Order: sequence, then structure tokens, then C-alpha cells
Amino acid sequence: MKLGEAGLKEQPFHTHGRPVVFVSYAAQRKAFEFLSETYCNNSGLGLFQGPSLSGKTTIIRHFANLQKERSAVAVVNGSGLSTAGLLEAILREFGYDYKFDTVNELLGLLKVFIQQQTVSKRPPMLMIENIHEVNPGALGVLCEMASVRIKEKFAVRIVLISDRSIDYIVNAPAMESMLKRLTGNFHVEPLTMDETTDYLYAKLRHGGCLDPAEVFTDAACDELYEASGGWPGIVDRLGSLALSKAKTCPVGLQHIEHPAIPAMTRSSDPEFDERAPDPPLLQVTYNGKTIQQTKFDGSRLLIGRSEHNDIQIDSAYISRHHLLLVRHENETLLMDLNSANGTYVNSWRVSNQMLANGDTIMIGEHGINFIDENAPKRTPVEGISFDATMVRKTLAGMDRALAQDDTEPMPERLTETAGDAERVSPRSR
Repeated sequence: MKLGEAGLKEQPFHTHGRPVVFVSYAAQRKAFEFLSETYCNNSGLGLFQGPSLSGKTTIIRHFANLQKERSAVAVVNGSGLSTAGLLEAILREFGYDYKFDTVNELLGLLKVFIQQQTVSKRPPMLMIENIHEVNPGALGVLCEMASVRIKEKFAVRIVLISDRSIDYIVNAPAMESMLKRLTGNFHVEPLTMDETTDYLYAKLRHGGCLDPAEVFTDAACDELYEASGGWPGIVDRLGSLALSKAKTCPVGLQHIEHPAIPAMTRSSDPEFDERAPDPPLLQVTYNGKTIQQTKFDGSRLLIGRSEHNDIQIDSAYISRHHLLLVRHENETLLMDLNSANGTYVNSWRVSNQMLANGDTIMIGEHGINFIDENAPKRTPVEGISFDATMVRKTLAGMDRALAQDDTEPMPERLTETAGDAERVSPRSR
């Protein structure tokens, strides 16, 4: 259907960029309350979570535009950013576009700006989207910024944003300075059925339609609610798709798609939360001592010597990007990334290996204990039910990260090439 046939002058459902109109609803107002309280708190540091297409970005950016009248605000997408890249992005948002040679210079300028704003009683606000994809080194810099004080008051308000639960980030030992400041943990909620109708009609009216009920009947609005779960981003996509599929008004129920609905980042049922399985735990060891622990709460995790890894292990025996872990449901697949000195699971050298609870991964002189009581028993890689499409997409998504650092093997190989089933310890060669 052409937009004019629905009485529209423009597409009412934008699926990218800024929405044509900002529609207020109960969950959005609660989110604004949370963000305002975070800013007004002298220790304000909040976690802001909601699944993909839940309206997080629209809420955050609308709030930031309003907040800029009272203070400097930086909204930064942290996905894949290095330490320097994150600092440069924050400074650009604060109005600085200088080039410096070192991270220390960038951090120094940022600290000066934060302190000046706080002294003038306008403490700045920093909002980091996709915090779960921020480089570990960059997280360390965020901790340093979070520690800056002026007269015993913290100098910058911080909101960490993600499409999944991120409690594990601030609970990590290295993030202690952030945990001490944590003032709130907010989970975005969807529209109700009535709000979905109001949301659809508000957008149609703004697009030029005088009688929205002639385009989407009450039954169609209810169907869109059921199909979207009430998540605004999905409502927009399904509304736009339904308009394009229908030939005449009103839009029929058969024109409404029913995609998979994302789960909330926090269940409203306490018993469900208690039954939710814990993510795998990775314990990095050296000389028999645990030197770091990481919860594997995402879909992929990169391990190696470079700072661009999710777990960085600074050792000459480890390749810059040594191995990749990919999760699908309760299964975890290990893939060696053509490392110079190989990857060993329980003393067997492997290229690809499905991990089981209690496995010990050896890379160079370091061990990684894999703890996951929900992991299935050992399965040959050839027979796994792992989603191959997901693995390919995950590997494709690594290209940009890997391109940031040289991945050539070390010039001196500490072990000779061996078959996948060669049983040998890397330290014994």
C-alpha cells in the first residue's frame, strides 16, 4: 500500500534513526525518573538494561537532549571501542575534537573538563551504550573516571546501558570502584496493550493520518501488541511491514508478522530468577593460583595477549588473539584462532572443542578452568547441534576487532605443529 492511500504524508514508523515523534508511556516515564534520580545523586551510577528493540536508545537520547539544558551529556556507543577510541568519543560528545598521541593525554583532558564542570555545579553525565561490548582496558579507564572526586563528591554521573543483564560487570573484582558507587539498577518494561494502541495512533497522526482507526482497527492493534510483546522497536517494524504488505485499508490481521519476542532482562517472577542458570565461570590461573575470574554472560568471548580481547593475558607464549569461545543456549564451543603455540583442553591439543564442566584449557603457561554445571556432557564437534549460522555470524562480527591488532603468529614457535588429537602438554615441549 502506498502511504497516501492510508492518509499518510510520511512513513510514521521509523526503524532507524530518530523517531518521527516521541510518544510517552508509563515505562518510559519510569525510565526518565530513574535517569533523573541518578543525575541528582552525588554518587549517581546506574545500570540501564532492556532487550534489543525495547526503546532504550530512544529513551536515553531523548533524556540526554533534555538534560543538556542543565549539564554536559555524552552518549557513546561503546561497542568494539578501544581505550583511546572510547576516550575520543566521550570528548567529542563533550565538544572537544583534539588528537593526542597517548591515552594519558586524552584521559588528562577529560578529567580536567569533568572537574571544571563539577566545580561550576554542573557535573557532567556519561552514558555508555552496549557496555558489555566495551574493551576490558576501556572499562579500567571508566573505573578511573568513576573515582574522580571534587570536595568528597563524585565528579561525573554515569549510566551503563546494555541489552542484557550486566550485574556481572560491576560485580567483577576489577570494577570495585564502580560497585561502591552503584545507586540503581533499572530494567526497561514494554508497553501495555492499551499503550500499544495509543503508540500506534500517535505515530499515524503525526505522519498525517486523520483517522488512525481506519488504518489499524482495535483488533489489528491488539494483534500487533501480541506479536511484538509491547516492545516499541518491534511495534515500529511490524507496523511498517504491515503497511507495506496490505493493499487497502484497514490492515488485515494476516498482514501482521509474528517474530520471536525477546525476553526481558529481568523476570518479574522471583521464582524464575532463582531457577535461571548461572553463566559459565572462567578462572585464569598461573602457577596454580587464580589471577582473574570472568563470567561468560554473552554470546562470544575472545581470549589473547592483545588489549582488544575480552580476557587479556599478557604473556609472550600467547598469541595476540589466541582463541574464541562461542555460546549457544547451554553449549560452549572453543575455537583455536591459528595460535602459534596451540590450545590444549585437558592436555589434548585441539582446534575446535565443545567444553564440559570442569575442563582445563591450557594456553602457554596459563590455565583457564571452565566451570558450568549446566554444560552438556562431552559431544564430538562433528555431531553437535550448535547453530552453524550463528557461529559464522559471530566470526564475521570479529573481523573489525581482529583488524585492530596484528594477528600474525610469534616469530619463534615454542611448539611444533601437531594434529588435533596429539596428547602433550605445551609446557613439556
